[in-house]
Amino acid sequence: MAFPQRDNERHTYGDYLTWPDDVRYELLDGIAYLMAPAPSVDHQTIAFEVGRQLGNALENHSCRVLLSPVDVLLPKSKESDEEVDTVVQPDVILVCDPAKLRPQGVRGAPDWIMEVISPSSASHDQIIKLAAYEHAGVREYWLAHPVDRILTIYRHDGQTFGRPTIHELAGETALSVLPEIAIRWDPIVERLLESPNA
Repeated sequence: MAFPQRDNERHTYGDYLTWPDDVRYELLDGIAYLMAPAPSVDHQTIAFEVGRQLGNALENHSCRVLLSPVDVLLPKSKESDEEVDTVVQPDVILVCDPAKLRPQGVRGAPDWIMEVISPSSASHDQIIKLAAYEHAGVREYWLAHPVDRILTIYRHDGQTFGRPTIHELAGETALSVLPEIAIRWDPIVERLLESPNA
């Protein structure tokens, strides 16, 4: 199911900046979607542990790993920040171009994004945000499914995301954008609370 919309209006980041901080939204093509409620412990465990592994691997590297919530503006062209109509808060992102980093967040497509799928966010992450990330030119998009213990990976070919590859959350998975870095799943899965058959 898609997240509830704030209203039937089209919005920009300029509007978004005026809204109260106690309710979080993402903008996708001007439509404001209410963010999911607080994520599960397993969701946060995966996001944090993947972020930690990336952060450790990137200690002497120019790429930066960031965890949600951080605003990622995905402009269509050269519009000002206030005019951007797609603003997302992915669970984990990797940005290798320092020119995209701003004190308030990121402007432009990250090199790599991971979303951790929750039952409430499944269609939003796999349909609506997938299309936004593809259009923006995100080079690699990972969807981690904590309950099913699978990982879906989309890689951008310069025009579209190719056919996804599916992996178990086991062993290691290298990032295509930085092949020398791999996420080790076994120590992460050992920390999860929910049974894969629940």
